[in-house]
Amino acid sequence: DGRVFEMKTSTARLPVYKTYAKLTFQLDGKDYQLFAYQNQKERDENDEYKDYLFIPFTDLTNGETSYGGGRYLDMKIPKTNEVELDFNTSYNPYCCYNDKYSCPIPPMENHLLIEINAGVKDYGKKKKNAKH
Repeated sequence: DGRVFEMKTSTARLPVYKTYAKLTFQLDGKDYQLFAYQNQKERDENDEYKDYLFIPFTDLTNGETSYGGGRYLDMKIPKTNEVELDFNTSYNPYCCYNDKYSCPIPPMENHLLIEINAGVKDYGKKKKNAKH
């Protein structure tokens, strides 16, 4: 019974997603949450995506040691109420490598006020003030 909404992207494209689940977890003794979404068009048009969930997120590393626009996690619809969130599998959206791609922008509800120092980080662009 999640809400259906148009997710903003890096272009004018507005794909329709449904909020599928709220994932709660602890890091360093603090409670956090992320929402998992399901792309409605992909779910309806491609059997491969019937059980696919998308978790876009931002954290305090964005723009510093990871892409400024956030990162993504993917998962299958779980068979139980407990899942493993493996941030080591988080990855950059394609638009961080090529601005011709249209990438979903993580909703504010998926902004984590912690550094996630796992997964794909620096995307190859040198910071202006980096020391060599």
